[in-house]
Amino acid sequence: MPRATHPVTTERPGNARRRDVLRGLAALGLGAAAGPLYASNAWPARPIRLVVPAPPGGGTDLFARTLAQTLGTALGQTIVVDNKPGATGIIGNDAVAKASPDGYTLLFTYAATVVINQSLQPKMPYDGLRDLVPVAQIGAGGNFLVVTPDFPARTLKEFVAYVLKHPDAYDYGSWGIGSGGHLTMEALKMQTGMKLRHVPYKGVAQILTDMQGGVVKAAFVDTSSSLPLIRAGKLRALAISGTRRGPVTPDVPTMTEQGYPFDTDSWYGLFAPAGTSAAIVQRLNAEVNRLLADAPMRERFLQLNMGMAPARSAEQFAQTVRADVGVWGKVIQVNHITVD
Repeated sequence: MPRATHPVTTERPGNARRRDVLRGLAALGLGAAAGPLYASNAWPARPIRLVVPAPPGGGTDLFARTLAQTLGTALGQTIVVDNKPGATGIIGNDAVAKASPDGYTLLFTYAATVVINQSLQPKMPYDGLRDLVPVAQIGAGGNFLVVTPDFPARTLKEFVAYVLKHPDAYDYGSWGIGSGGHLTMEALKMQTGMKLRHVPYKGVAQILTDMQGGVVKAAFVDTSSSLPLIRAGKLRALAISGTRRGPVTPDVPTMTEQGYPFDTDSWYGLFAPAGTSAAIVQRLNAEVNRLLADAPMRERFLQLNMGMAPARSAEQFAQTVRADVGVWGKVIQVNHITVD
């Protein structure tokens, strides 16, 4: 019988190499996982876009750029930060939810854009739990309630007492309708009966600028980008939300410590479009957790006043996301908070 030559003469060299790799893996008993492993080893082959649903200069952007630099080095590819602010994170999140699930478009975002929007925004163009895959949790902490230096309060109790004596006399800022800062203040208002008007901004940097000009006297802001102004005495931090004090601001007590219970932590997270290869998700999770355990990254996070959460797998982070959706959903329901 003549020897068949057709497969040899028509097979592309790249396919032959792939076939040899798969055969080698099969010989080691890894045949079932060969496809995903091969795909994981081939990725990333080009730069990665990291969408950040917040403007430059705020805490989310600072952490995103820190991670992009170190993670890009670990992966051997450039990670390009793409700021897409607006609509309390919906614009940026939607861009990633609709992106190709090939590992080349990722999302770095803060908790509220996923867990709060899921309950507060009934007309979102995507489903945060269905269309975004949690990859890795990054940090855990809270947000500052800050006031201008001329505001006559140095503690949260003094702030509440003063606002109660002057109903509707003050505005407060947050980084958007449905943001963590917005809902935290609304929950505090429900506890105390305070009356303040909400002024939504597109980002924390704009809040800080307006506070310097006296446009607003109080606001919830992130605990990183506000640090220089607090240290310079240009803002006064009265409290921090969440379950712990900031690592470099131990003198700022939590809301709970001051008699106003609020026990939900904020976090940053890395997400990918639904359908992204499990091998890519697992590699990203492992690389991020490894980087967060390294001394340089821990020091950088300390400088930015962010507490470190225990390393979590992608599935453990997904469980955190689902649990937080339930917690914030209850806050929204009990306090009758809407986007109107």
